[in-house]
This record gives sequence, C-alpha cells and structure tokens, in this order.
Amino acid sequence: MQIVINNVNILNPGNDILHGNILIEDNIIKEISPFNIKSDGILIDGEDDFLLPGFIDLHTHILAKGFHKEENMANPLGIHFYNGVPHCLQTLNAGVTTIRDCGSADLSVKLAQQRGLFPGPKMELSITPLVSTGGHFDLMLPSGFDMEIMYPGFPKGRCDGPDEVLKKTREVKRAGADFIKVMCSGGVLTTNTSPDDPQFNTQELETIVAEAKTNNLKVSAHCHSLKGIENAILAGFDSIEHGTFIDTKIAREMRDFNVSLIPTLLVHHFLYENGFPAWDNYGAEKKAKLKEIIKVQKENVSMAYEKGVNILMGTDSGVIPHGHNLEELGHLVDIGMSPAEAIASGTVKAAEFLGKDNLGAIERGNIADLIMVNGNPLANIDLLANNDNILCVIQDGKIVKS
Repeated sequence: MQIVINNVNILNPGNDILHGNILIEDNIIKEISPFNIKSDGILIDGEDDFLLPGFIDLHTHILAKGFHKEENMANPLGIHFYNGVPHCLQTLNAGVTTIRDCGSADLSVKLAQQRGLFPGPKMELSITPLVSTGGHFDLMLPSGFDMEIMYPGFPKGRCDGPDEVLKKTREVKRAGADFIKVMCSGGVLTTNTSPDDPQFNTQELETIVAEAKTNNLKVSAHCHSLKGIENAILAGFDSIEHGTFIDTKIAREMRDFNVSLIPTLLVHHFLYENGFPAWDNYGAEKKAKLKEIIKVQKENVSMAYEKGVNILMGTDSGVIPHGHNLEELGHLVDIGMSPAEAIASGTVKAAEFLGKDNLGAIERGNIADLIMVNGNPLANIDLLANNDNILCVIQDGKIVKS
C-alpha cells in the first residue's frame, strides 16, 4: 500500500523546513522529493500545511481515568480495560503515536493495540510501579481496605528490602515490562505522603537498577524530592519523572550522568485550574499542595534546562483527561525551550531515549508515524494544543485520523 503526500512543509525540529513531497510504502517513508510524486495509492494534497513526526509521550497512564479510588471500588474490573479504548483514540487524535505507560496498562493492552483490536498509540510498558509500604501509590487505606486493582498476571507493586525489590523487579519483567518504574518520593496527590520525602533506600534502589540492567531495561523514578532524585541518580536511574525540587547541584549531576528529566508540567497546571470531583474528600488538601508545586517546579525545571539537562515530553495523562498531550509543549516553551526544542523533546529526542533510531524524524527509511498540522508550530507552539489543528495522523503507514 502506498500513500503520497504532496505540497507539504516537512518540519524536522532542528532542520530547515523543507517544502516537498513524501511517499509512504507499507509502513516506511520510502521517498522525500522536491517534485510531485505519482502513485496508484492514496493521494493527499498537503495544501501547504505542515508535516511533523508523530509525537511520543513518555509519561502516560493509558487505562487510568483520574486514579479515583471510589471508581475502582464501584466499577466491574472490565471497565478498567474498556476505558482504554477511548483513551487510546483521544491520544492518537492529539497527534501522539507512541506512549510510554508509567503504570496501569498490562501486556494485554499492548498486544490488543498491536493486533489492531482498537486504534491506539504504540506502547512501552512499566506494568506497575514499584512502591514502598506506605509510600506514593501504596493504595492501602488507613481503614485496611486495599484500593489497588488486582487480577491474575498483574503483580502488586508493593515491596520492601533488597530481597523483595529484587523479586518484584523480576515479577514486573515477567509480566511484560519494557522498563521499570519506581516511586522514589512521595506524591502530590497521595494524602499520606509528602513530595519532599524520599522513598526506598539506596540499597533497594541499587538492587532494582542492577536487576533491570541485567535485562537491558531502563529505570525511571517518580520523584519530586531533592534527596530522592540524588538517590536515584547515584543508583543509576535513566530518567526522573516530575523532578520538582531539583537544584543546581543535582541538575549538573543529571547532565553529567546523562539522566533525563521528564517534568510533566501540564498535569499540575491542569489539576489546579480544573480542580477535583466534589466527592473527593481530599480535594482541598491536594489543591493547596499544587499551588506551591507549580511555582517551584517551573523555576527549577527552567534552571535545569539552562544547566543542560536533557528534558523530554511527558504529560501524566490518566491523572488528567487524555487527549491534551501536546499542551505540554507550551509549558516547555514557558520554561525557556524554543518551539523547535520543545517539539524535539517529544519526537526525535524521545525516540533516542527509547532507543528507536527509526522513529521521531521524517527521514527516508524511518517508520511512517506522521501528523499534518494546520499552521506552523514554530511560529505558534500553541497550535499543537488544539486537536482540531491536527488534520491527519498516520501511524505505521496507515491513516488513523483524517
């Protein structure tokens, strides 16, 4: 099968915009030409719109719908999975063709997408985060009721001590994890933890990393805490998610040790602006935490960018509604990145982080994951935040939005 897009502006961040034409054959970019290309396949007139690589969101929770414990209690288990169908479509329609799921999706969701059972982004899975007893994402309530979703084939994330974290890392790998996610600090939205506090000790973290690296898996840290970030860096983690309280010293260490930062700036802004359900008894407490977090995180991530930390795009979608993914780019520009750098953080740089040398750029021989945009996002990055401006999405050489 062939798809030809003629008369389009090809935007690879960091390169000059090329006005040209592109031939897709099967799932591969076969040709990029300054001349019109003829084909018996599907012909698309680009109408001088802009063609970008499909975006990669490095921090999502594709099955999640706000992580409301009350819904977990009330809904049959199947709803947990059926929620993923519209979430996946919303993500594609936003221009995101690949995601890294940081907890909630199991192997069945990835296989279903691969087998074409429903349209959705390609997935890298963590299965479930590793969490210490009483830490962020330990969903055991003071009442003694455990709100963690449980079923065969989906391991619980709770573990303590070197022996347990070693076994849990192996269990998560056995369940189909492509990378390991670890809760290395308290969270903003977990009522019995503080984002200032580190979680897991250095021996536990080193054990997790050693086992993950034995299996060639990257390790990512949910972490707001300064001490938690430092512990994760020294243990050999590959990325810090959120990184709220990062300081100059730690930013330099991240740069020098090639540890990436995925700040997920959007999630805190969205929650602060839109609030929490009326039945959330802890809504006021969460909003009070967020007010300070937003200010501090923006200042600190801006500093980290200036110090040369590799900053990548992630949104924490699932904590907030899906489909707002590219709003993150505007927040990255607000901390000092150029529009081209922000776009690169969710395309070519994100692909490099995943070890995908055939994704993230519009080049001959690469996988045909592409989006066509109404307008030039280098002139106005907020164009990408409006899904109506995402005119066409091509994934693996197939049109999935038009």
